[in-house]
Amino acid sequence: MKRKTLTMKETIVVASTLFGMFFGAGNLIFPVHLGQMAGSNSWPAIIGFCITAVTIPILAVAAIGNTHSDNLMHLSSKVGNRYSKIFTAALYLTIGPFFAIPRCATVSFTTGLEPLTGNHPKIALLIFSFVFFALVMFFSLRPSGITTWIGRIINPIFLVFLAILVIVALINPGAPMSSVEPTEAYQNGALFNGFIEGYGTMDAIAGLAFGIVIINVVRDLGISDDGDVARATIKSGVFTGILMAIIYILTIMMGAQSRGLFELSDNGGIALTQISNHYLGGIGQFVLAITITFACLKTAIGLVTSCGEMFVKLIPGKLNYRGWAMVFTLFSFIVSNVGLTAIITYAIPVLMLLYPLTITLVILALCEKAFGKSKYVYQWVTIGALIPAVFDFFKTLGIESVNTLGGKIFPFFDLGLGWVVPSVIGLVIGLVLTKVKGNENAAA
Repeated sequence: MKRKTLTMKETIVVASTLFGMFFGAGNLIFPVHLGQMAGSNSWPAIIGFCITAVTIPILAVAAIGNTHSDNLMHLSSKVGNRYSKIFTAALYLTIGPFFAIPRCATVSFTTGLEPLTGNHPKIALLIFSFVFFALVMFFSLRPSGITTWIGRIINPIFLVFLAILVIVALINPGAPMSSVEPTEAYQNGALFNGFIEGYGTMDAIAGLAFGIVIINVVRDLGISDDGDVARATIKSGVFTGILMAIIYILTIMMGAQSRGLFELSDNGGIALTQISNHYLGGIGQFVLAITITFACLKTAIGLVTSCGEMFVKLIPGKLNYRGWAMVFTLFSFIVSNVGLTAIITYAIPVLMLLYPLTITLVILALCEKAFGKSKYVYQWVTIGALIPAVFDFFKTLGIESVNTLGGKIFPFFDLGLGWVVPSVIGLVIGLVLTKVKGNENAAA
């Protein structure tokens, strides 16, 4: 007899795996910085942030299970084969050598060594990133238990340390959150700005890229039906989501209250360093640096491995896994030396382009039975999301004419949600075409 549900113990196991996949040290830099920017308007910002940094990533994993997809390329092929290769390559490059892997090194450096570098931060970053990526390459080319060891030992230490830091900071706030003046962007529309800020975690993209790992865990536990797999994943995801949301809420509050002690920082890594040093002193700073460095090292190794394996499938016959791993590691080393603030800044336009496509794909994958898995629906909703997303891409590059034109064409464009209405229009067109083609086929 087929199993339809997981036991509570099994649900916790899957939830733990989900949490480990999504939550890394880098996830802290965005909520802390969000708190500093949102100030007294942090609560609506928290809601928006948790939608894109918690809810959608978990639904992305469930979408892989619901469609019984083997990987992201398989899922996105529902739009089209050529699109699936381009989309998959873009997502893996984003969570790989373009942004996420270099960010692992720069987060480690910013929260650990940068305060000690004096007048030579660029040289120090160069040396640190060289050592960091030498280790990444070594372990990426030699399968071992290092990432498992780090995950089991370092991550729990990091979470305990984080809990101590958050509790101490919240008990002794620099200023009440209600008294902190929001930055101009968060004085109005904090909900939508928090929504967009959640893009920076890249977890929705990661959920699509690595969801098959979680799905296989559920299937290995005896759940086989696609719908049951999706439900079991979502059930486990609720536990993961609650834990992630609690951490995000507390760190956002900590960031907001830190404005009573510090000026608005350039990025969350700097803010986290300042807060840790203020409340826990040199020892706290040392523990933060060590645990974040090892946690980011584990993440970087996992990302290089995943990207290398995917590009062997995407571009067969060009490079083997070792070749791709070396290319991605070297490229990540080069990119990391532009610094954390620059990496975050350069990532924003790309994320504004990719996230609408990711969100619509997730929603369609979860609801595809309602429209008969029609390719027309997948294609037209994607087209509807893509056009304003391209405008968003150029808008965030600072092209004012695109910003003005986009605001005139797309509703909610100024909120970063210009893709919503066109996607709904695409849905209607897709449903109509599905009906028409179905009638034509029936008549034939």
